[in-house]
Amino acid sequence: MGLSGWHLLILALVALLIFGGSGRISSIMGDVAKGIKSFKKGLSEDEDAERPEPPKVIDHPSTTTTAERDRDRSKLS
Repeated sequence: MGLSGWHLLILALVALLIFGGSGRISSIMGDVAKGIKSFKKGLSEDEDAERPEPPKVIDHPSTTTTAERDRDRSKLS
């Protein structure tokens, strides 16, 4: 069970990547990381575009207090 031509080719490519120059692997991994980040950013932008903006709610401030409302309810009963 020896090494076939494909095994030797793969080993040669790995050795070339490792010993091919300083910073070669780190630059390859940096490029892979940038690709993953841009992919995730693209996915999140698509999700944002699909979601409609929720309707805006206008809050009216209450001028009566809880005690006043309770008193008014007791008068109606």
